[in-house]
Amino acid sequence: MQKKKIYMAGMAIFLGLSLFWQGCGIETAGQSSETKSEIVNDVVSSKKKPSKPKDTAKPTKVPDKKSEKDTAKSDTAKTDIAFPSSSGALHVEGTKLIDSNDNVVQLKGISTHGLSWFPDYVNKECFQQLREEWNVNVIRLAMYTEEYGGYCSGGDKEALKKLIKDGVTYATELDMYVIIDWHILSDNNPNTHKKEAKTFFAEMAKQYAEYDNVLYEICNEPNGGTSWRDIKSYAKEVISAIRKYDKDGIIIVGTPNWSQYVDQAAADPITGYDNIMYTLHFYAATHTDSLRNTMAAAIKEKLPIFVTEYGICDASGNGAIDEKQANEWVNIMNEYDVSYVAWNLSNKNETSAILNSSCSKTSDFTDSDLSASGKWLYHMLTGETAPTTSKKENENSKKPTDKDTSTTTSEKQKEDSKKPTQDQSSTSTISLSNGDISFTAQLKNSWESDKKYFYQYELTLENISDKNCDTWEIDIPFNHTITLSDGWNGNYSVSGKTLHITSKDYNGSISSGSSIHNIGFIVSASKKLKIAE
Repeated sequence: MQKKKIYMAGMAIFLGLSLFWQGCGIETAGQSSETKSEIVNDVVSSKKKPSKPKDTAKPTKVPDKKSEKDTAKSDTAKTDIAFPSSSGALHVEGTKLIDSNDNVVQLKGISTHGLSWFPDYVNKECFQQLREEWNVNVIRLAMYTEEYGGYCSGGDKEALKKLIKDGVTYATELDMYVIIDWHILSDNNPNTHKKEAKTFFAEMAKQYAEYDNVLYEICNEPNGGTSWRDIKSYAKEVISAIRKYDKDGIIIVGTPNWSQYVDQAAADPITGYDNIMYTLHFYAATHTDSLRNTMAAAIKEKLPIFVTEYGICDASGNGAIDEKQANEWVNIMNEYDVSYVAWNLSNKNETSAILNSSCSKTSDFTDSDLSASGKWLYHMLTGETAPTTSKKENENSKKPTDKDTSTTTSEKQKEDSKKPTQDQSSTSTISLSNGDISFTAQLKNSWESDKKYFYQYELTLENISDKNCDTWEIDIPFNHTITLSDGWNGNYSVSGKTLHITSKDYNGSISSGSSIHNIGFIVSASKKLKIAE
């Protein structure tokens, strides 16, 4: 009798386990899962985008369910971070970015420097580290248009487009969003290369119309007095070229004065299209309460803003860091759910670069590789301090065999050859006067890149007359013909060897005997430059 009871109990346990096994749908040894790449390819080939993302969620380019080995290790701790596999295609409602699940999302990431100057950072290992260890969910691919090697100034167009396409591929495979940035700067007015822009973005939109993770930034920083009317006219034509293929991808439009005058766009926004956002850029040591108030006011006027570039130094990209102001910017952007992308992913010898100029690596960065900007960014995004050893170094330390370092040495030599060279005269100053205004120009930095010489100056202007002035203008003569690369807190134009600067509406007033600061510029030439006395 006892044996029968034991037998009956055993049968019950067996039947119960069998039913449990069947109900859980546990995969048998003979079954196999699709690889990640196979699923991605299947989704891309069969995906159809709805015309109204607000009503119907687009399928994602990556699988909804991944095996444990394919999922980034920190995903479980990042439930509040938007990735294409979970958030899908984004659209704009009011001032917010909304995902396919009707959740408000923020994109937080980093921008490359110019692709023609720092191409080696466009690699999968680098992007993967930024995603997994830095909590980055968007990469901005900055393609200069007018500068040396730019898309519209003699650069290799096919090579630049390949870098864009490689960057999109890596971001897609790693489940990240990606911004294709038409990086106007010294060309000032986006209409200068409007024809090329329309052709370029039509090609990009045709290729990526079915992708959920691609955003288009059509004019980085209009400047040099370019009006919102000019920008809006340009934008409507480029948007039309994109919408011919991509009916609802996010399009980001630059605003006047290096993408600061968002109030002008708020007063006269682009109509007739959905999913349009507007650019604001800031550099924390230069742009403080006034620009933050401008942004907040524009958002209250229902303008959707995307900060596609910012730094924690001054507007030159190479001045002192102001972490207090940077943190205030982060607070207000988070308050309004504004997405933001840091400048820049490079080892250029400037404060805004996240890597030290001595760092020759293009991935597997550690704390010692990071500049002050890089350390701040890592901590802001993660709440932690960057590790002292990389993931790859930790993995290699567990291997019994030594790694051949011959390739690493050649790569380091290649990177070192690209690094800017500091000019030994970088502390020199010169004083000149133009009528009632005298100015001191201090050379803050200089470097050589791609057979061109770059010089960054900061100015102090003094009113030496006995009367107050409401506006000012100065001419700065150089010994060779110059090209303007950047300028801040002034209106800039170039005529041959002369740089002409006039006041902005907010800094034209100088009392008699008083001075103003925080004005500066970067110029370049094919020969070594100096200001002609």
